[in-house]
Amino acid sequence: MAERTVLLEHRGTPPVPARTRSLALGLLKTARPRQWVKNLLVAAAPAAAGQLFSWYALTRLALVLVLFTACAAAVYLINDARDAVADRAHPVKRHRPVAAGQVPVRVAYTAGGVLAVLAPALAAWLSSPVTAALLTAYLGMQLAYCVSLKHVLVVDLVVVTTGFLMRAMIGGLALGIPLSRWFLITTGFGALFMVSAKRYSEAVQMAGKAGVTRALLTEYTTGYLRFVWQLAAGVSVLGYCLWALEDSGVPSTGVLPWRQLSMVAFILAVLRYAVFADRGTAGEPEDVVLRDRPLALIALVWLTMYALAIVDW
Repeated sequence: MAERTVLLEHRGTPPVPARTRSLALGLLKTARPRQWVKNLLVAAAPAAAGQLFSWYALTRLALVLVLFTACAAAVYLINDARDAVADRAHPVKRHRPVAAGQVPVRVAYTAGGVLAVLAPALAAWLSSPVTAALLTAYLGMQLAYCVSLKHVLVVDLVVVTTGFLMRAMIGGLALGIPLSRWFLITTGFGALFMVSAKRYSEAVQMAGKAGVTRALLTEYTTGYLRFVWQLAAGVSVLGYCLWALEDSGVPSTGVLPWRQLSMVAFILAVLRYAVFADRGTAGEPEDVVLRDRPLALIALVWLTMYALAIVDW
């Protein structure tokens, strides 16, 4: 009878593996898996240079993708640990694993710190010192953003945009591919377009109570943010068109001038995205692209034309 009582008492206690599994899932959720799609930008430079489909390139890019994802996860873990107290008072953020108590603050700090140290170290060992330096710079910039830079006007936009640009640059640096000035201009201002469009949408949706979600939104005006995304969209289109019309010195033997024709799809994609920016519904870039079928189709057409231009078909 005593043995049965002991067994019944232990039935209500979650076994250690269940608690461990809950902690692991909490850490994974804190690392924001939905955001990892952004890290596919590491393939942008090799794809633009037509050096994507070799075994060497694919293995190196897979390594860089994992290391960059680890760095981004480190930033999310440390950020959520630092903001745990404030997040508990937020109607949405209080459900984050760290704020909800699923992941202890100390564990989040430890996991983030380990990833922040391990990823650049592995990059220096398995890739190149330049790759490790870029990852270290990314970590330093993002952690500074979490601590203070996200409260500085304009600088917050620059930091988030630079994060996208670093993703696009690191693949080329890891493979030793020279980065075209048009590639950097188009990618940088394209990222600024999406970042500022997201900020503009947040400002529109939270008009009158912007400080509840993002304190800095109270400092921006919707007119200024509209100016930024319109300017960035124009410069990215101009940079892309100049690249497409540039004479590379190598005569094209393709069936059609795919490089020039891809301008049409690129401009249509920007115009379509601008519809959501203008409405104030441009949230996360990946959500906008994946949820809007016309935009996804335009993006697919552009990718096809771009690939045909690279292979000179």
